[in-house]
Amino acid sequence: MGDRMGGFVIAVLGAESTGKTTLAQALTTALGEQLHLRTTWVPEWLRTWCHQNGRTPQRHEQEAIARKQTDLIEAAAACHDVVVCDTTALMTAVYSQLLFDDPSLEPLAVQAHARVDLTLLTDLDLPWEADGLQRDGPHVRQPVDQALRQLLMTHHLPWASVAGLGPQRLACAIRHAEPAVRRRFQQVS
Repeated sequence: MGDRMGGFVIAVLGAESTGKTTLAQALTTALGEQLHLRTTWVPEWLRTWCHQNGRTPQRHEQEAIARKQTDLIEAAAACHDVVVCDTTALMTAVYSQLLFDDPSLEPLAVQAHARVDLTLLTDLDLPWEADGLQRDGPHVRQPVDQALRQLLMTHHLPWASVAGLGPQRLACAIRHAEPAVRRRFQQVS
């Protein structure tokens, strides 16, 4: 993956209410400050979609959401050194499987995820918090986490776990991300 052109892509994945958005934003800032690279974060398109439509998506709308998330990541990677993604199409595929018993997005999501250089998987160690339309409840966290881990293992997509509260969680993510990004840019120069 390191010889691919474009920005270094870090995916932050995990079940709902595991701090993905907060972590993605903080990691983007930290890496930009520490490495002096052009960094950006790509927000979760599903959040915007739900806000715009006032509801959660139906089965037939999942593929478009997955594709839009991938397009946003690609666009950001084309003009930034480091891109931190608050989720990828893999999360859409997992939810499609769990909510709609629809595994059809898995090939698309796995193919899109091949573009990712580093996957950070958030642990279930944060308390669940309500967050509007996007939250199904604490009871879905374990099944989502298990399905996501299974998908990553089945397709041999490596990941690193991120755990801890507040600054510890960010420090854990930086420990995984910073050396990987440095290696990429040392190879380029």
